[in-house]
Amino acid sequence: MLRRARFGFTIIELLVALSIVGILTGVALPSYIDYVQRSRVPVALDALSSYATWMEQRYQDTGSYASDGNCAASLPTTANFALSCSITSSGQGFGAIASGSGSMAGYSYSIDQAGNRVTLSHPRGVPAVHCWSLRGLTCDN
Repeated sequence: MLRRARFGFTIIELLVALSIVGILTGVALPSYIDYVQRSRVPVALDALSSYATWMEQRYQDTGSYASDGNCAASLPTTANFALSCSITSSGQGFGAIASGSGSMAGYSYSIDQAGNRVTLSHPRGVPAVHCWSLRGLTCDN
């Protein structure tokens, strides 16, 4: 009697393979989404740093961060973040804030004339010390 060769997979083998793929996806997908969100933050932090440099140049030239009561330098534009500036101490200080929008809502960072970098809000919590944090409760500096 000749045995017929079997080709293909049984339903049990397919279900086991699909279960393994499902488990791997369940573990990997949240990590990937978190990684993609963290990759969008440095653009805003670079914009804040550049803005602080522009404001310092303005202060060196004129002795004030203000121009007609507003921030002297124009704010840069970034994807996923809205930047704002406020003048303090009658033009002798400023504060700039990058607030997340869209998929980055919940992220907020600031810098001032003294170079103090603060994470104002983060979905995973704010560090106890003043720093810019990409991961939440830990400083990345």
